[in-house]
Amino acid sequence: MINHFELGLYTFAELTADAATGEKISPAKRLEYFIERVELAEQVGLDIIGLGEHHRPDFVSSAPEVVLAAAAARTNSIRLSSAVTVLSSDDPVRVFQRFATLDLISRGRAEIMAGRGSFIESFPLFGYDLGDYNELFSEKLDLLLRLRESEKISWTGNKRPSLDGQGVYPRPLQDPLPIWIAVGGTPQSVVRAAKLGLPMALAIIGGIPEQFGPLVELYRQAAADAGHDPTALPISVNSHGFIAEDRQQALDFSFPYFEQMMNKIGRERGWPPMTRTQFNGGAALRGANFIGTPDDVIEKILMQHEIFGHQRFLMMMGVGTMPHKDVMHAIELFGTKVAPVVRKEIAKRNAK
Repeated sequence: MINHFELGLYTFAELTADAATGEKISPAKRLEYFIERVELAEQVGLDIIGLGEHHRPDFVSSAPEVVLAAAAARTNSIRLSSAVTVLSSDDPVRVFQRFATLDLISRGRAEIMAGRGSFIESFPLFGYDLGDYNELFSEKLDLLLRLRESEKISWTGNKRPSLDGQGVYPRPLQDPLPIWIAVGGTPQSVVRAAKLGLPMALAIIGGIPEQFGPLVELYRQAAADAGHDPTALPISVNSHGFIAEDRQQALDFSFPYFEQMMNKIGRERGWPPMTRTQFNGGAALRGANFIGTPDDVIEKILMQHEIFGHQRFLMMMGVGTMPHKDVMHAIELFGTKVAPVVRKEIAKRNAK
């Protein structure tokens, strides 16, 4: 149970060339920067860091648990999550073992954010048929939850060899090990999380927040219909963002990086190029991106909280390979200027 409003960061550990300078850092330096950002996030009071799993040349995060374990050794309190674990193309036994190990190393700070992933490279890489996308996720999620419940289990599925009473080790420090379901706006995914009584991480990276309100209502209603207490199931909103002291500075600085990354993905998926007008619209109060001053971000988080009543907000900072010093400064602003105000206001709302 989350007892205060949590704020944190997530990243895919981008390895693209700097959109402004063309410079490209090494994978080793990118991971070094990630650890430094986690250390700073903890120092300024943020609650959680998430690292996405990707198997592409433009990211350096194919093994999030390994990187998070390195971060665990350099921190004491910040929670360590995937964002997301692509469960459909992985083995739930190995996923559980890796995160249980991370949980032991971090002394009880590990979380799994399980999802179907936004890219498909892992399917052919690990020998899975993309046509089995949905069945793979459902079956493997069932096994992961069974592994969390029992040290030894018997289980039969269609896409993975059966288990006949084998033990799965090590066991995590937390009981149960937290498992969140990441959804991108598909009602079926929302209902699945609700019926299983699992917390939901809702990615909002486009559109207006009001269009996602019905999904949150659906989640809570489906949870209640399944016999779960909706008030005991936390919801996270995960969105893109960047913070600077001046709003125009934040927009002007971050646009080339957002444009570079979103247009690269867009070319793969047949999307039209992102324009500056669209970008600015996304950074407005009712847009999807949290770009601006600390006051802008505070206003936007609190506005969305009125819609969703969520318990956690994670910001992807940044999109694309932004200069390390600028991201570090944005993290400092998030932790020192945004987080205290948001927590105080939401605590006041919850006390009414």
